[in-house]
Amino acid sequence: MPFPDAWYLILSSRLIPDLDGGYTISTLARARQMADAGTQPLLLTVDPGTPDAHAQHRATFVERGAAAASEVFRNLFDEAVDVEGGAAEWLRAAATPGEADPTLEYRDVAGGAVSLPNVVDPDWHLTTAPIVIRDAAGESVGVVAGFGALYRAWLGHLTGQLRAENPRPVVVICESRQLGELIVGWGDDDVRIVHTVHTIHLEAPYRADSDLNALWTRWFEIAPRFDAVLWPTAQQRDDVRERFGTAANDLVAPHAVRAPERVVPAADRDAGRVVVLGRLAPGKRLRAAVRAFARVVAEVPTARLELWGAGAQREALEALVAELGLAGSISLPGLTNDPGAVLDGAAVYLTTSAFEGQGLALAEALAHGTPVVAYDIRYGPRDMLAGGGGILVPDGDEGALVAALVRVLTDAEVRERLSTEAVDAAATLSPARAMQTLAAACGEALSRPRRR
Repeated sequence: MPFPDAWYLILSSRLIPDLDGGYTISTLARARQMADAGTQPLLLTVDPGTPDAHAQHRATFVERGAAAASEVFRNLFDEAVDVEGGAAEWLRAAATPGEADPTLEYRDVAGGAVSLPNVVDPDWHLTTAPIVIRDAAGESVGVVAGFGALYRAWLGHLTGQLRAENPRPVVVICESRQLGELIVGWGDDDVRIVHTVHTIHLEAPYRADSDLNALWTRWFEIAPRFDAVLWPTAQQRDDVRERFGTAANDLVAPHAVRAPERVVPAADRDAGRVVVLGRLAPGKRLRAAVRAFARVVAEVPTARLELWGAGAQREALEALVAELGLAGSISLPGLTNDPGAVLDGAAVYLTTSAFEGQGLALAEALAHGTPVVAYDIRYGPRDMLAGGGGILVPDGDEGALVAALVRVLTDAEVRERLSTEAVDAAATLSPARAMQTLAAACGEALSRPRRR
């Protein structure tokens, strides 16, 4: 199904190489997959970095093949400055008379054309504290009432430019909860907002009836106003429906992964190699993975675990590995820009996360035919392993986890069967299928008046 005739904008708070984990990877992947399907979106960001930093980020993404070209990116603060160094015309037009809040500290961005208030609050994005707009001489020309007003002014300017070129409707694919809260009141009848979801909405212990994460409480109140909401897993969508009721605009749209040209046969892999890909963060429960692997090595002395990634827990994990005497069996190689190569050589992909949005690395493992051993958590493993490709064990059951790893590492027939199943399971996560779902959601949204 082709995408309807429209302008497509993918809106993200920021896109920086090797930051924000799977969020950045999946957002860029969506843009590439849309382009491959015949519709090139623009990638919009609102982080107040410098033009030089943004140019370097874009060049890195293009070099890695994560983006088609630097020209598909646009940033609010890059476009907030005119040729003389003052605020751009669109920004001056948005300003109203006013002054900085004397109770707040400010920082200059966009070459001094904008002064942003430093708001120390988890809900900083909702502030209406004045943002000061300046001319080339550094003199104030007025203020904008908070980040929401600033972002909407830029989006209104940008969509106006696009429709002057071609009077098509606009579809904004919003990848950020905070940005969604700020643009849900955007009163443009020719704009539709499709909001994606990347992460879990629950607090520990992450059951369907667990407390909502405080950052999500307000979002659920406004969610019915989006023209569509895309959930990465059926389990999360179903949990939300049971708790909040069925909304006509919610659907399941997993983040897609591209299959490799060739899947390495199970027999050609390192039979003792287990890999983890992701941030070295508490939510991944890697200390528990290390302790469980000590029991695996006791049964399979040739087994080795590689924890690929970077993060705050690196030193603590290295210390635990040394404490347990596992330096010869567990390593932390760092970041990789070629996760496919890591997966192609592995016998098993292991995930011990406490929670996920979907689990992009797990999806990539399936696409590469790498058998998975995973805790049954919200959200991702249950959905993606429903058709086989791995072993799902009760959450937190270390004994079951160890048994599953030992079984896969010691039984060549099991590895071969799971590898074949993994490739079949990954077909449900193909870019072609994901783009059909997204195109249908956009078409349905464009077929009726905006919900906002």
